[in-house]
Amino acid sequence: MKEPLIFDLSRKGRRGICFGTSDTPLRPIEELIPGNLMRREPADLPEIPESEVVRHFIRLSGLNYHVDKNMYPLGSCTMKYNPKINDAVSDLRGFTSMHPLQPAETAQGSLRLMYELSGMLAEIAGMAAVSLQPAAGAHGELTGILLIKKYHESNGSKRNKLLVVDSAHGTNPASAAIANYETISVASNADGRTDIDDLKAKLTPDVAALMLTNPNTLGLFEKDILTIEKLVHENGSLLYMDGANMNALMGITRPGDMGFDIVHYNLHKTFSAPHGGGGPGSGPVGVCEKLVPFLPVPVIEKTEKAGRLYYSMNMNKPQSIGRMMTFYGNFSVLVRAYAYIRMLGAEGVRRVSENAILNANYLLSRLLETFELPFPKPVMHEFCLSGDRQKKQHNVRTLDIAKRLLDYGFHAPTIYFPLIVSEALMIEPTETETIETLDAFADALLAIADEAESNPDLVMNAPTKTPVGRLDEAQASRKLNICYSGGC
Repeated sequence: MKEPLIFDLSRKGRRGICFGTSDTPLRPIEELIPGNLMRREPADLPEIPESEVVRHFIRLSGLNYHVDKNMYPLGSCTMKYNPKINDAVSDLRGFTSMHPLQPAETAQGSLRLMYELSGMLAEIAGMAAVSLQPAAGAHGELTGILLIKKYHESNGSKRNKLLVVDSAHGTNPASAAIANYETISVASNADGRTDIDDLKAKLTPDVAALMLTNPNTLGLFEKDILTIEKLVHENGSLLYMDGANMNALMGITRPGDMGFDIVHYNLHKTFSAPHGGGGPGSGPVGVCEKLVPFLPVPVIEKTEKAGRLYYSMNMNKPQSIGRMMTFYGNFSVLVRAYAYIRMLGAEGVRRVSENAILNANYLLSRLLETFELPFPKPVMHEFCLSGDRQKKQHNVRTLDIAKRLLDYGFHAPTIYFPLIVSEALMIEPTETETIETLDAFADALLAIADEAESNPDLVMNAPTKTPVGRLDEAQASRKLNICYSGGC
């Protein structure tokens, strides 16, 4: 059912609220707003009673898809349910009334929270120190790459290449390019993991680092990680881990113990903060001991003052890469992550990873016979199927399957990524979904596979139950081509 525009609901003369006259004389509007900013004609605003305004937006909110409504099986995006208590904690007045320019003496609680969160994240990943400053995962990547550049420059080494595995998130080569590095793609082997022979061939003296996601975007753990670490470090290069998939490792193993020099975290994914629609995000960066001097400033430090613990921000770090944000990151996301870790404790953090792995493997077992699995199981927190069978036999593409899922009340998984999988369906159920929800999602995909065989036109014309139907992709493509050629 389509919801009319609020202008269509408007009827002249209706009001939501009427203000009475005031005994206090009001200043003329011309004194408050400069004449050049005044409207020449009255604004054409809808006229609607309050009850209809409220109902209109409530109906719209029901049409919107969100994680409180159903699961987001987005592979690598980790759109999981987030506990409401973390939102409540971040909304405490002592946090929301803070200003980043307050003197440190008046911000001891917030500084302590950030100091302790840095320590928790360092322990979880096995790193020497963590900066909370980066505002998102890709921003964390850029920060990590700038740390790599600064490290090599400090050693007088001129290296201009970064190795990126072909299954990597697209932000990896993008971040490298922004930092003025040439990116070299390293191939995956038949098992979907890093091809050791290809890595050896490309580890030349001008390689600054290897960027690796572990487990990778196929949901596979790099079994040869210790061999990879040895090869990279023997070449004088650094080893960087994209930590987007950290929720498969927490409490089980640590990137620092595998030999990674740098890792970024996605707090807005792994550590409980709602994300999507542009934010907010947070992408802290952890480093090994030799990279600590290069971390962004300010660095939060703990000392003793007048017999009490005192937290401060130290700007005096001459080897630092400088600031990555005007202030110190997205603070409300940091509060949520702190509350999440404190609530879970060490045992709970490990259980998060165990449940994520269990859910992924259970869901895969339900779908394995119907969809192709390009690379061998078992997987960790996510897996990547292929819709090649449905496309070849019934001309139903992965895109069609994704759109038909909307009719079943589910958001689509990530599709057509990673690029090394044809007709990819990249699925991550996360640790927060129940077996009943996983079964309902699996049942929907299996039903769509049956429809692809018995009634392919139904799938190829989906969605049919949403307020907006399928986009005319051919027409949209033509319009985009016109724009790209300078015609719009």
